[in-house]
Amino acid sequence: MAIQKNKKKTTVHTYQWQGINRKGDRVRGEYKGISEKEVKESLKRQGVNPTKLKKKPEPFLKIGASYKILPMDIAMVSRQLATMLTAGVPLVQSLSIVADGHEKPIVRELLNNINGDIQSGVPVADALRQHPRYFDDLYCDLVSVGEQSGSLEQVFERIATYKEKTEALKSKIKKALLYPTSVIIVAFAVTLLLLIFVVPQFESIFAGFGAELPAFTIFVLDISEVVQAYWYLIIGGLVAGGILFKKAHFKYESLRNKTDIMILKLPIIGPIMRKSCIARFSRTLATTFTAGVPLLEGLGSAAGSSGNYIYKKAILEARKDVESGLMLNIAIRASNIFPNMLVQMIMIGEEAGTIDDMLNKVANIYEMEVDDAVEGLTTLIEPIIMVVIGGLVGSLIIAMYLPIFEMGNIV
Repeated sequence: MAIQKNKKKTTVHTYQWQGINRKGDRVRGEYKGISEKEVKESLKRQGVNPTKLKKKPEPFLKIGASYKILPMDIAMVSRQLATMLTAGVPLVQSLSIVADGHEKPIVRELLNNINGDIQSGVPVADALRQHPRYFDDLYCDLVSVGEQSGSLEQVFERIATYKEKTEALKSKIKKALLYPTSVIIVAFAVTLLLLIFVVPQFESIFAGFGAELPAFTIFVLDISEVVQAYWYLIIGGLVAGGILFKKAHFKYESLRNKTDIMILKLPIIGPIMRKSCIARFSRTLATTFTAGVPLLEGLGSAAGSSGNYIYKKAILEARKDVESGLMLNIAIRASNIFPNMLVQMIMIGEEAGTIDDMLNKVANIYEMEVDDAVEGLTTLIEPIIMVVIGGLVGSLIIAMYLPIFEMGNIV
């Protein structure tokens, strides 16, 4: 018999009110509720006689972070659920409370939909699987294990910790990649502005010299003419190229794999990415171990969350070796891309029965190394920006003033 779901969802709105309190003072504020009647009754119980009440209008454009569910939103929701379940609050009531108190309408809608499915008899993990954009296989598998073992509060606690640490690591990696990108963009923008607006002013001056210009000056003037004529095509081509690459990167796995391989070979950025992959692998496998997920399934989840094709491929190959009977540390060592410290820690953990503890220690170490590397890159990139921009601007200035200097020498 198919389960009939209740399609009616409770929607909580924010109301703006004005009124008079018990002392006769005029007061105003905002209050969340399902209807105006409910809000009026709640205000009266608090000693406020509402004189004006209206629903708070939603912003005209629902774009940006306020209307997008971010991974940190899921981490925060997981942490809140873990806290409430530990306090003995039932899951359905916990979801309702968390949904009502969240500031993002889209998160409230998501949680209310999940809550409605659970109330209809759908298992928690299956209710979450209906939203794969926000709850990946690892999340749902961990919840399924917790649901079967009756330890949902512990599972949500582990998930929250895992999500928080993983997102913090991702944030550091994005920061590391942002700085080199910013150097390129700033340098390109400054050069473009100089070629379009500054160099032409000198060109009009040089026209009256009646003398042959230096080769370097002619070279810069030629570039300036091309940029002036086709600047919109240059900018449009770069923007279009970026958009097309992003779409192709999302669509074609082969391109993603080649990009991952290239990133690991980059100076400075490559070592940071390697440490990040090791940290994410260790953290994910430790979390699945602690939750009671079988090793083979945990390795599959760790491969998917490693964040790089090379490491994903190596972990999946190690998974096959473990399935055939090899110890995990031997299978990991055979890949030749994991550091000896990780292999030794896994070996110690396998002998002592504390693999999750050892993996958490490795994750902590490499997360700290990534943090230090990003801070070092931040310190290094500032003088690099100054040198690059200074070099570009200086070259253009030299090219423009070189004819003037030569004329001064002739005179």
